[in-house]
Amino acid sequence: MNTSTTADSFERVRLVATDLDGTLLRSDGTVSRRSRNALDRLEGAGIELVFITARPPRWMGPIAAMTDHHGVAICANGAITYDLRAESIVDSRPLQPETVLEVVRRLREAVPGGTFAVETVEGFACEPGHLVHQWDLELDAPVGDIHQLLESPAVKLLFGHPEWTADDLLAVARETVGELAEVTHSNPERSAIELSARGVSKATSLARLCQGRGIDAAEVLAFGDMPNDLPLLTWAGVAFAVANSHPEVLAAVSHTTASNDEDGVARVLERLLERRAV
Repeated sequence: MNTSTTADSFERVRLVATDLDGTLLRSDGTVSRRSRNALDRLEGAGIELVFITARPPRWMGPIAAMTDHHGVAICANGAITYDLRAESIVDSRPLQPETVLEVVRRLREAVPGGTFAVETVEGFACEPGHLVHQWDLELDAPVGDIHQLLESPAVKLLFGHPEWTADDLLAVARETVGELAEVTHSNPERSAIELSARGVSKATSLARLCQGRGIDAAEVLAFGDMPNDLPLLTWAGVAFAVANSHPEVLAAVSHTTASNDEDGVARVLERLLERRAV
């Protein structure tokens, strides 16, 4: 790591953007005391905080509680902007229904036997047999054919297959529908990929937010661990991958920190805050 370059870049940081699962959150889904302390100190240093995640807003309640309702969250890989203080959606960027149907047609042809689910601003719905995340098992989610699930605009389309890895699905989808939608995944252990409207990513949504606040990319410090974080990490002025990151992320990012279970984000923020205190 080029420490001097990072230290110089720290002087310009006005906003910190961090992924949650696998990055800021420990493997048990909690925010450590050390991380909470570092996040609390950002506001006092005049630095804005944005959580930026694949999670839908309905999964943000525990995070808001653990972090004292600090800042803004960009959810669903950039498709939703969520005010953590008010716990309300302030912006959404959905897929067009005709685009969803064409993506579905192509992926069914390329990977027979897969199933789809949709995230909307109202909630979650899926096709029969779709592998539902444990956090959604208790939901009384609508189940039906994808055509029935598009009554509300989809902010995120999910595609899963029990016999394919997330990385393999991602490779096929990039080739098959990459010109129609943004394709990524946020967890290699789940056999599923995530698709957003073309041009919607963690990076583009954060750029929109920053533009409204007069903040340049060079003034952003970002953290991530998975392929869905790559647009963010390559856009931000300073970017760190945690040590447990996906190989594709580690290969693309110049700076690394300790793993999520070793408070990697907090360690970098402490250095940033120490630099500001000098």
